Amino acid sequence: MRQYETIFLISPTLSEEETEAIIGKMAEVITKHKGKMITKEEWGKRKLAYPINKFEEAFYVLFDYQGKPEIPAELERLFKQSEAIIRYLTVKKETRDNIRLKRKARSLEQEPVSLDERNEEPAKEVASKEAAEAKVKEE
Repeated sequence: MRQYETIFLISPTLSEEETEAIIGKMAEVITKHKGKMITKEEWGKRKLAYPINKFEEAFYVLFDYQGKPEIPAELERLFKQSEAIIRYLTVKKETRDNIRLKRKARSLEQEPVSLDERNEEPAKEVASKEAAEAKVKEE
């Protein structure tokens, strides 16, 4: 199962009961599709960085969950249908194991260069410069 993080902003004009009902409905989608809710954070009403749909503030909610790719698709569908959701974003998170494997693969792709190979190249450059200077002096 993949791990996802979804944050959505709820209109500040709704009552607390309506806000809780929307959050419960969205959380239910995760459990209905056999996902696992890791954390559910309600950050409360906060000021927006810029106005969205003429709102200066919104109610922030963050879901951190595991599940199949159908879950974020279903959440997005519900977000688009609801006028109470003014903005949303879903991000697929990488697990720590995947990050380590990618780093290891990158390090294996790079071929190690021996010290002799590193020292030979500058020596060749110096030798070619000396040869060029010698030719100039002979002329």
